[in-house]
Parts: sequence; structure tokens; C-alpha cells
Amino acid sequence: GEVLKNLNKFYKRKEIQRLGAENGLDARLFHQAFISFRKYIMESSSVSADLHIILNDICCDAGKVCLLGHVDDLFPFFLRHAKQIFPMLDCMDDLRKISDLRLPPNWYPEARAIQRKIIFHAGPTNSGKTYHAIQRFLSAKSGIYCGPLKLLAHEIFQKSNDANVPCDLVTGEERVYANEDARQAPHIACTIEMCSTNTPYEVAVIDEIQMIRDPARGWAWTRALLGLCAEEIHVCGEAAAIELVTELMYTTGEEVEVRNYERLTPLTVLDYALDSLDNLRPGDCIVCFSKNDIYSLSRQIEARGLECAVIYGSLPPGTKLEQAKKFNDPDDPCKILVATDAIGMGLNLCIKRVIFNSIVKPTINEKGEKEIDLITTSQALQIAGRAGRYGSSFKQGEVTTMHQDDLAQLKEILSESVRPVKAAGLHPTAEQIEMFAYHLPDATLSNLIDIFVSLSQVDGLYFVCNIDDFKFLADMIQHIPLNLRSRYVFCTAPLNRKEPFVCTTLLKFARQFSRNDPLTFDWLCRHTKWPLAPPKNIKELVHLEAVHDVFDLYLWLSYRFMDMFPDAALVRDIQKKLDNIIQIGVCNITRLIRASQSTAVSGAAVAVSEEFPLPRTKRDTRVMSDLEGAKSTIQFPAAMEVSGERRAKSLKAYRSAARREDLKTHGRGSLADRLLREGLLTQEMLRQLESEWQVQHRDGRYGPSTKRDDQNSSKETGKKKK
Repeated sequence: GEVLKNLNKFYKRKEIQRLGAENGLDARLFHQAFISFRKYIMESSSVSADLHIILNDICCDAGKVCLLGHVDDLFPFFLRHAKQIFPMLDCMDDLRKISDLRLPPNWYPEARAIQRKIIFHAGPTNSGKTYHAIQRFLSAKSGIYCGPLKLLAHEIFQKSNDANVPCDLVTGEERVYANEDARQAPHIACTIEMCSTNTPYEVAVIDEIQMIRDPARGWAWTRALLGLCAEEIHVCGEAAAIELVTELMYTTGEEVEVRNYERLTPLTVLDYALDSLDNLRPGDCIVCFSKNDIYSLSRQIEARGLECAVIYGSLPPGTKLEQAKKFNDPDDPCKILVATDAIGMGLNLCIKRVIFNSIVKPTINEKGEKEIDLITTSQALQIAGRAGRYGSSFKQGEVTTMHQDDLAQLKEILSESVRPVKAAGLHPTAEQIEMFAYHLPDATLSNLIDIFVSLSQVDGLYFVCNIDDFKFLADMIQHIPLNLRSRYVFCTAPLNRKEPFVCTTLLKFARQFSRNDPLTFDWLCRHTKWPLAPPKNIKELVHLEAVHDVFDLYLWLSYRFMDMFPDAALVRDIQKKLDNIIQIGVCNITRLIRASQSTAVSGAAVAVSEEFPLPRTKRDTRVMSDLEGAKSTIQFPAAMEVSGERRAKSLKAYRSAARREDLKTHGRGSLADRLLREGLLTQEMLRQLESEWQVQHRDGRYGPSTKRDDQNSSKETGKKKK
């Protein structure tokens, strides 16, 4: 008891806590180290002799004026124990230097060796800002275009070669050479993560620069802006990023020339909502933030005898382009588009009117939890701006909402100025993690990342990007024997961790890779059960999309480990075939929905991502734990935040409106009325059901109602009430 009392006294001493901090023990580590040290002393049967003597002196001399021992004398033993459980304490100074992220411009000596000219093309969607930057790109002797999407990179690749400017395409999964002999062309169109910071160019174009604040991918824009070795850097994006880009360039000694652009066609916010799908007209695009809302709406629209195109994020690029082409074709009967905010970038669409089905969207908060929140002004402008594209058949655009209750809130969001971008993302490099591993050879990759982030120092212009996806993959493949560099590459693979089939495939890839056993085309076909048939229901369509992602993953890895993933050409061929199969499914999406609902009615399980369908009242504010329950360690920059007061007020109004809408939709009228309104039943089907019921009832096919039937019915009703 005396020992425990003195140990607790040692723990509470401010001087001891200060000494701990000087040796790298922050409050959390100090507490953990003390708990372990106390357990060692209280439970160990073999405490070292010198520690035993110190403890004896402290306990025996307690209360005396002249002490032989003092609790402070325990500190050397405590520190030695702390270094055993936290090995990084021995090399804390080195680790702090490695994780010092305060001067990112110094990471790119080639870019610092030249004086670059920075031109910022600022303007809203449909203002011609990217067009002017691309014109300079095409006129240069050499150039690189860096975009956020494969579709955008592919569009510039096509435009360049059509203009007789040889241009290569470089994405994470694909390399397409303009020259038949595979010689590198002087121009390159790439996804931003794939840009080279070592190759010199005359002109570089960085598109959608506001994404430098993205919590997951922002590091790629920071790397391109600071590191591209080009005489001219043309930056395109929202004016909200001008101040940050100017400040970043001030640290490199480079000036920024700003060119402002206005929207080329007028955009009008209507004073009335759509209210009913009966009011749809050609050129309308309904924007949803849930794939299941897309399923529900597309069926309701086609129940009214209208054709609609469907675009959402998880569709393959080829399918998105085909759906866009179908919608844009003036000779095609498809005149309505139902889409997610995936249309905000990368697709040229002839939209007359954008209709927001909802103004709330799932987001990930700073704790890594999923929550439903109001769309930001930036998101609303990006989506609404797709209406009335310059050069399309519609000379002006319109925007409204599906529900009247949302319209006033949308107008308020669109009228606000976009919040300035405050900070740029950073991400630890493979080289930095390797240096950490040298000092901490027994730490797992996930732990190395955690330690790196906890020790990292950034100034006010930067933030460390969310590394939850990286850590998830690191933990998933930790038991597989891989060298650190290979492990790091596998953990940076672009995949959706909420797709179990894709995650399982990555695990199998890593396991076979660790055995030095090449992943062949035949192996992949067996794993994916290729060839695959067109989908019969939504569950099968979702699975085909996951298989397409698996093929993407194989191709991505094939460019990093060519010997181990040798059949990229064959995989690309079957991926194109799979894209065509998915297109068939999307073209018949309403039939797939009917099949899925029939299966559900018959009692079979239907596995579809998210709820199916998602009622409007369930899109109320709520916080849901992420699939893995992972907690984010990132502190989001101020630019990511939205005013809490405005948001709380708006969501309160939204909840009230949602309840009123629910009462309007579900609280009155017969079941047949509701099914008709939701598009699940047509007047013709209703007449046929009525006719069949009358015939069967007249023929006595159901038999007379019995007392037993009435009792059973009463029991069922009683159960429901309970």
C-alpha cells in the first residue's frame, strides 16, 4: 500500500510531468507509460535491485525530515521503462525532423530551380476558364493537363489529338500513347495523382484547384501546384481559392496573375418547385444524393411513359459517357436525366433545368462518422451550373427543387458567397514512412502512420489529409508478409472500402503477391467468375460494378508491379466487355428494380448498397457510424466548416418540412392512390387488378369469409398494434 501511494504521488508531480514532456511523453503517452510502469512494479516478481533499493528508501523514510529517498528518484527507471514500450522515444528528435511538414515547397528542388509564371483562371461553372487554359496548353511546345477525373483527362486527350497535337493519356489504370511506337508525346493528359514533378514542360494546367482542400485527395493538388516543373502553370477553379494559391506562391517567391471570368449563359433560380414528376419536360435533370433515390425516381418516371438516362458515381466511365450521349442526342426519345452529383464534373450535358431532389447530402465529419448535412454553396453552384451549358441547344439554364419546402433554402445557399479555401492538403510519402520504419523496425505500417501524423508539424496553410482508408487497408493486409514499399503501394490502391468483394480481392492479390506467384488472367477469371451475364436485378448490377472496380484495381497494380500482374491487356479487353454488359443493365434499370422488388416481396434477401428505396423523412439529420467504425485523426481546415448556426436552423426547418411532406404523401388516400403517386402502379394496371379481383370474387375463388379468417385477421391486427 505504501508503494502504491508513493507511485501515485510520483505520477501527480508537475516536475515529473514536465520532465516526461521534455523526453517526448505527451499527456497521453505519459499516462500509458505510468500505468505500465505501476503494473510492472506491483505485479513483477523480479524488480531490478537498484529500483528495489530506491523504493525501499522512499517507503522507509516517508514522513521523516531528512530523506534518503524521494519519489523523483524513480524518474530514470520510469523513463527506461517508457522507452521499452515506446521505442520511438529513443529517436524522437529524428522522427520529428522526418515528420516536419512546415516547408513543402522545399520538397521540389527542380521546380524551385526555375522561375515559374502562375496564371489563375477564376470563374464559375460554364465560364470558359478551362477553355482558355487549354488553348494555351495546345499552342505550347510541350504541356501537361492535370484533372480530377479519368473522364476529364480522356476529354483533353481526345481534343488534343483531334487538333493534331500528339497527346498521351496517363491515369492510374491506363497508358495510351499518341505515337504508334509508344514514344512519349510532348503533351500529356493525366489524372492529377499521376503527374510527374521531374519532367520539364512549357505549360501545365491544373484543373479544379479548389479541390486542394479535399480531405482525402487534396495532397495531389498541393503536390502539383508546388512541384510541377513548367514555365507556365495555368490554374483553373473557383475564385475562393485565389487567396490560398497566392499565399502558397508567396512562399515560393512566385507571383500569381488572376484572370476572372463570368458565366457565359444566364442561370435563373425559379420561383416554383417541380412538385410532381408529371411536370417534367425535355432537358430536365433531377439530382439526387442517394443511388436508391435514383432507382426509385427512374422507375416512377418510366411509369409515366418517359425515358430517362441514369448517371451515378460507381458506374464505369464508358457507361456514364453512353448515358450522357443518349440524353444529349436530339433524335433519342430519352429527354430526362436522373443523376447524382457525379455530373458536377467531367461530362458535357445538354441540360435545360437542374432539379434538386434534396438539398441534404451524406458527408464524413471530422470523427470519421457519416452524417447527413446541407449541401455547401460550392457544391450547389457546381451542380446548378450544369444547366444551360454554352454551345448547347439551351441558351439559358434554370434551377429549382423537387419540393417547394426546399426552394427558399436552396436560394439562400446559392446567394451566399463561397467560403474561401483556407488550407492545402498534405500526405506522408513512401520515403518518409520508410525513414520512420528504419527507426521503428517493429512497428506496423498503421502504427507508423499514426505516429507520423501525431508528430507531424504543419503551418496554417496546410493540413494532413485523412488517412483512414490507408490505415484500413494497412490493418487488413498486416498479417501478409510484404516488404514496406510493396505494402505502402497496396495501401494507396484506389478502392471503396465499403465494397466487400473489392476488399476481399485486394487481400487475395496481396496474399498471392507475397508468395511471388503472378496473378494471371485465368486466375482473375476464376475469381470473378468471368464471363458474366447481363444483370437480372439491382443486386446483380451492383455486383457487376464491383467486378469492374476489381478489374480497375488489377490494372492499377499492373503498372506498379508489371511482373506480378502480367495480363493487363487481356484484363482491359474483358473490362470493356463488362462495361457493355453494365450498359445493358442500366438501360433496363426499371426492369431490374421491378425484379428486385418482386424478389423482396417473395421473401428473398436483396443486397443493395444503402436503404432501398430511401424515404424522404429518413434523410433527416442523423449521425451513423462508418462501416468500420474508424475514427479520423485529421483536423479539418476552416475551409471545410459550415456555419453551425445556419446549418442548425436550416436542418430544423428541413425536418419540419420533411414531416409535413410525409403526412402529405403517406397520411391520406388509399394504398392505390399512394402507389399511383409513387409510380409503382399505373391506371391501366389498377383497372386490370380491379377487373381480375371482381371476376375471382364472383367465381368464389377466394371462398366466403369465415369466422376463423376474421379471428386470424384480428390477431394480426393486434400484433401490429403491439
